[in-house]
Amino acid sequence: MQNGFLTLANRIGDFLDVSQDGYAIFSADDILIGCNQAFADIMFIEFDQIINQSFNQLFNIAYKNQQGPRIETHDIERWLEIANKKRRVREFRLFEVDLIDGRWFLMSEQLLPSGELLLQAKNITKQKVVEQTLFEHTHQLTSLAATDELTQIANRRSFIGKVNSEINRCKRSNHKLTFCLLDIDHFKKINDRYGHQVGDNVLRQLASLVKKALREYDHFGRIGGEEFGILLPDTTAAEAEEITNRLCSQIMTTTFNDEDNPVNITLSVGLIESWPDCTFELLYNQSDIALYQAKDNGRNQVVTQDPVKSVTD
Repeated sequence: MQNGFLTLANRIGDFLDVSQDGYAIFSADDILIGCNQAFADIMFIEFDQIINQSFNQLFNIAYKNQQGPRIETHDIERWLEIANKKRRVREFRLFEVDLIDGRWFLMSEQLLPSGELLLQAKNITKQKVVEQTLFEHTHQLTSLAATDELTQIANRRSFIGKVNSEINRCKRSNHKLTFCLLDIDHFKKINDRYGHQVGDNVLRQLASLVKKALREYDHFGRIGGEEFGILLPDTTAAEAEEITNRLCSQIMTTTFNDEDNPVNITLSVGLIESWPDCTFELLYNQSDIALYQAKDNGRNQVVTQDPVKSVTD
């Protein structure tokens, strides 16, 4: 029986020596009393020097040498204090650790009744790479679904969603917002005269110019064709008029497309300030009325729709 036990122990030892997973045993007072080569490699400490080091000593060495586990702190003593509060509070604990060299390990700690702690470190780098790739692909797909392909700003669906969210927020906080509907004057003539490629260039360049001119928290999207929407949170119609008038002046003095085929454009803009029961549809419809008023008045101007009238219409 004893020989069989020793044989089994030897086989386990042989397995640990060649295993890609790290194994370590810490004593009740947190001194490393045994480990395999894989664990020493994780800590970037020579195998003949790692035994009899305390947990705190091991991670002080890793922090000092900037090798092994990634320790993001400017105060290693405070970091160790927090780490030690998490250790040995449960019989079993599972957590992930990333190394400075880019590898990832799934760590499991098993606490024995004697106080000794068995640690296993399983290499999960491949799984984390797959996980990150899937996350990036999902993010890209989500971004594509919310972005207008031509202008690289919010598409109609995404923009409407942002407007509805902002309407709800402003209703809760009792703040004002203003919805702006922009349309390029005589855009069909640009397509007819220069071709759709030039028209697309104008749309792209206009979107880029408007996006840079807006505040970080404003929302901007392409509703369709040459029609764009801007939502200005915490902004009255009078303030929005100043913003959009400056924008119209800037666009009027900007040359679009390229030097060989320069194109000049103007905008007509319709504004509507929010009211307690407004929705995207009501804001859009009322700003559309103001937009067509701007067109009828000669284009290249901003018209504000009275929100009181929008309730009774």
